[in-house]
Amino acid sequence: MRTKAITLTEQVTQQLRAEIAGGTYPVGARLPTGKQLAEQYGVSPAVIREVTEHLRSQGLVESRQGVGSTVRSRVGNAGFQLPQEIGIDRDELASIYELRLNLESAAAALAALRRTAQDVAGMQALLDRLAAQLHDPHHSAEADTAFHVAIATATHNKYYLQLLQYLNLQLHQAVHVARLNTRQQEGLSEQVHQEHLAIFHAIRAGNPEQARAAAVAHLRGAAARLGLQLAARGKPLTSGQDPTHSAA
Repeated sequence: MRTKAITLTEQVTQQLRAEIAGGTYPVGARLPTGKQLAEQYGVSPAVIREVTEHLRSQGLVESRQGVGSTVRSRVGNAGFQLPQEIGIDRDELASIYELRLNLESAAAALAALRRTAQDVAGMQALLDRLAAQLHDPHHSAEADTAFHVAIATATHNKYYLQLLQYLNLQLHQAVHVARLNTRQQEGLSEQVHQEHLAIFHAIRAGNPEQARAAAVAHLRGAAARLGLQLAARGKPLTSGQDPTHSAA
């Protein structure tokens, strides 16, 4: 029986959840800052951001810009959550990509209609980071995830942002592993980057249908590189390919 290693994010999430349940941080109390939590648990700020998002998605905390995270409940809700094993289960991963394809293509179209100059500048900065770190799997995975979240931000619909931020943070580790593998395939990192650029150019141009089509093409391409079948379950698009040889 295969044992799944517990990630740093999961370890810190479990510890903070236990402290909230035990009353260390009572309802209404503000959590320490991200920097303080990172120092307390000996992890990076990126890990703390993921931990905070997990706690928020479980209904334990709420976060507000400039205020930080406040405890709202000692017991998590039973709302939408992704299975813990999606990184190694092909069928689960295919299901998540189907969900992403529909949600993120709609978000890209809406972002093309609603994007502001600030949104465009933010996405451009992230793509510049990606271009500079294209062959650095750790940093490029963070920028990759952030780019998809930036598209959701540009919809100016908080529910798109919250749901897609949660989905992309959950898939962050899968993206990181994929980035490690794309370095071994000549030109694949550049291909993924061009797909991101196509989405960005359509959003910047204010073309919703082009943005939707570019997002669909990117996510279908990512699924195909993973050997996943989205249209109908059956044989994978590339039989025998390991489900970590892609980037999203």
